[in-house]
Amino acid sequence: MTEAGVRTEETEPGRLLVRLDGEVDLENAGIVEERLSEVITNRAESVTLDLGGLDYLDSAGLRVLFALAGRLELLQIALDVVVPVGSPARKAAELSGLGAVVTLRAT
Repeated sequence: MTEAGVRTEETEPGRLLVRLDGEVDLENAGIVEERLSEVITNRAESVTLDLGGLDYLDSAGLRVLFALAGRLELLQIALDVVVPVGSPARKAAELSGLGAVVTLRAT
């Protein structure tokens, strides 16, 4: 099974930094989605999602990101996605149209 890490830090009250690392694919996308739902509660005011540690992101992983963006939009929680230029996740995010839903920052 592929491994993906979800690490969370509250940088200020209500502001979460969530770092994904490893690989997010069909095998573990459901687990990653569950973990994100656990760590990002309705009390959050904003979330920064850092994808810089991902080595691989497939369509199942992208579905998780689109679902997260939709959920946070409904809850009126700001989402900022950091995807470094040249990272494995950057090309997948750009090709999928994720940038039309959320702002993709390089750093």
